[in-house]
Amino acid sequence: MYDYLIVGSGLFGAICAYELSRAGKRVYVIEKRKHIGGNIYTESVEGIHVHRYGAHIFHTSDKAVWEYINRFAEFNRYINQPVARYKDECYNLPFNMNTFTKLWRDVFTPAEAEARIAEERGKDYVAEPKNLEEQAINLVGRTIYEKLVKGYTEKQWGRRCTELPAFIIKRLPVRFTFDNNYFNDTYQGIPIGGYTKIIAKLLANVEVELGCDFLSDRQKYLAMAHRIIYTGPIDAYYDECFGPLEYRSVRFETEVLDMLNYQGNAVINYTAADVPFTRIIEHKHFEFGMQPKTVISREYSAEWKPGDEPYYPVNDEKNGALYEKYRALAEQDKNVLFGGRLGQYKYYDMDDTVAAALAAVRAELGR
Repeated sequence: MYDYLIVGSGLFGAICAYELSRAGKRVYVIEKRKHIGGNIYTESVEGIHVHRYGAHIFHTSDKAVWEYINRFAEFNRYINQPVARYKDECYNLPFNMNTFTKLWRDVFTPAEAEARIAEERGKDYVAEPKNLEEQAINLVGRTIYEKLVKGYTEKQWGRRCTELPAFIIKRLPVRFTFDNNYFNDTYQGIPIGGYTKIIAKLLANVEVELGCDFLSDRQKYLAMAHRIIYTGPIDAYYDECFGPLEYRSVRFETEVLDMLNYQGNAVINYTAADVPFTRIIEHKHFEFGMQPKTVISREYSAEWKPGDEPYYPVNDEKNGALYEKYRALAEQDKNVLFGGRLGQYKYYDMDDTVAAALAAVRAELGR
């Protein structure tokens, strides 16, 4: 009999397994996929560490979290500087002075950029925005919205911006400097050699079984341990008894190209509505690779359906209310702990996942 059965070998589950094992607990990990690592899994293709489930850039301002994750890998000095392509133009992200001076040929200073944005906001300002489009224009004006927000957002959500609630965009990052660093965090980087090696170190002294679907043989797995840590979808755990939660999924088209450099940047977003994919990732640029070939992945956002991988919770009011029913049910279930983005129906950055896993273990151990 194990002390803990952990369902899922992603970052949350792997950290819980590592820390509980170190504390002397008997831990068994099962993983539905044929590999460890969840969505941060990286695999070597042509000597390039490919992020199979989308780009993952570790960034945090929490020194304790940064020092913790660095125990398992050496990180490089990668700085995320994405580019947005709209039709035949490229713009820097987040919205900054490099963006503004290209959008408006007569804007050169922060004061001029602020004045232009304020002017555009004033033209279409809505006191009580009823949808995402009105909210976004309130924040940044029509030019930025139409070129850099509208098409990308509609592809991401699969809905028109006029059909999306205003609260989805509470703010849009606007910087009146020429700084292209997307994140404001103190620490940032990519693990040299990929993320899979981190998970492998976390699970090195733990029993792991791959290709196991917990829900298809629930009673067998429940009988294996005194307590369950479950990182899959919380609604699926309870057989969708209140109805299914909604998710967005992502489909990837990955291609090996016989060239040194395809796009010159790790991430380029395609913001025009007539381009079917949302962005192209060129993986070698995450680790400054000079391999003779390159690997790119086109990302297509899609509505989730059974059999797809659920990526992003749809955190609108309807789904939020539904999740609260599942959360209340989970609180009454004393033998299971739900964790991670699917277990808690919440979008997590990786540093948030690390912090949440460590906090969960402390609570389990009464520390």
